[in-house]
Amino acid sequence: MEIKVHTKNLHLTPRLETYIDKKVERLDRYLSNITEANLELRKEGRNEQPVAQLTIRHRNGTIFRAEDKKQQDIFAAIDEVVDKMYRQVERYKSKRRHKKGGDRWIDLDVAEDLALPIPEAEEEPIPETAFDEEEMLIVRRKDVLLNPMLEDEAMEQIDLLGHDFFVFLNGETGRVNVLYKREDGNYGLLATDR
Repeated sequence: MEIKVHTKNLHLTPRLETYIDKKVERLDRYLSNITEANLELRKEGRNEQPVAQLTIRHRNGTIFRAEDKKQQDIFAAIDEVVDKMYRQVERYKSKRRHKKGGDRWIDLDVAEDLALPIPEAEEEPIPETAFDEEEMLIVRRKDVLLNPMLEDEAMEQIDLLGHDFFVFLNGETGRVNVLYKREDGNYGLLATDR
């Protein structure tokens, strides 16, 4: 597993780097075939509140994300975000069997062995320019890998990421779909016509 650490308003000391490696590498014991772990560490606001966000990518394309903004020091934030990630992985693994169309079921361990490596998506930085304060801006762009998956898998992925929407390639129809969370707690699905 490759561990990438990004910092903002925070100096990455050798002690902190060693601590991160020790904590994050343990995730591999709970979920094999993690290809990448990205840890973003920053301090926000006047109080310089430590924030840790951990994103891991599994070989089969599943993405897990956890964030912590409540701790008083960066080491405690790292501990908490890794603990949250353990809980997410445990929930994911507890779904040992996964529905695959009709009444057929496929064991996740078998599915992981059959999965192909997914190429890495890269974020494109947005150039900073002078704009009017009232003007709305696109502040982040991200390339999205459209992995073919079933709607059930997309619902699981949106929950793992904690997002309000998820773009995916529907494995049954071959069309690009957008799954979104509705205010009533259910999901909506937008499907392209081509």
